[in-house]
Amino acid sequence: MFAEDISILKKEKNAVILAHNYQPKEVQDIADLLGDSLELSRAAAKEEADVIVFCGVDFMAETAAILSPEKIVLLPESSAKCPMSHMATAQQLKEFKKKYPKAAVVCYVNSSAEVKAESDICCTSANGVEVVKSLYEDQVIFVPDRNLGRYVSRFTDKEIILWEGYCYVHDRYTADDVQKAREKYPHAEVLVHPECRPEVIDLADFIYSTAGIARHAKESDVQEFIIGTEVGMNYRLMKENPSKKFYPLSPGAICADMKKISLENIKSSLETLEPRVVVPKNVADRARGAIERMLAV
Repeated sequence: MFAEDISILKKEKNAVILAHNYQPKEVQDIADLLGDSLELSRAAAKEEADVIVFCGVDFMAETAAILSPEKIVLLPESSAKCPMSHMATAQQLKEFKKKYPKAAVVCYVNSSAEVKAESDICCTSANGVEVVKSLYEDQVIFVPDRNLGRYVSRFTDKEIILWEGYCYVHDRYTADDVQKAREKYPHAEVLVHPECRPEVIDLADFIYSTAGIARHAKESDVQEFIIGTEVGMNYRLMKENPSKKFYPLSPGAICADMKKISLENIKSSLETLEPRVVVPKNVADRARGAIERMLAV
């Protein structure tokens, strides 16, 4: 019933529904576009819709608002927040930068608009290595994800100064999880997200962003995969590759905030055009600069 109401409201409000790969399956099913956070924000900027309903967490809706300042951006559940993005504040970063005046600041897109505004350039889990290599500075402050920063440091001689943030979902994976999964599914490839700990990455076959995982699963001749990211990703993979098998590295890899959005609150959000995400212009303009510098790379 909610799905039918949402379809009607979408047309009335000239809205587009964007859903992150970690969203509940019923939300993925009604989305106009499914993807990772930056994929969706870039798509939103190109959409002719007046209203963007972002089914994800707070920083994602903020990024969409930064890239589409003329549009109404809705986050159907205002309490859906990314714990990692809240491990770094703009004030903390300002103070931290004073210790390393010659360092460039690279912020993972999984950060608040205010932190992006205090950074030189953004990166994603897919392009972090390329972004860091593009900088002329020899020192790089990497905020907020220490695990992604460690992964990037494998591919550069630059000094990577890590912020002590992390994604609690990916940080919980252990080497033992990988070994047990391989024993249980000996013919499966192990694909993990670069937000995982180094010892997990060392045991994986491939390290990809969620977009990379989706692409590899589709193109590979392998028929079985162990997926080391939030379990919502498996639903998309199974839909897109019905003849292949996908096993979660851990069935408990659930982001509680990603699961807060429901069809009911999407419907309510379209009816009221609330909760609306608005980024102050002075913050948005500076944050947009960091995002655009990344896109130029």
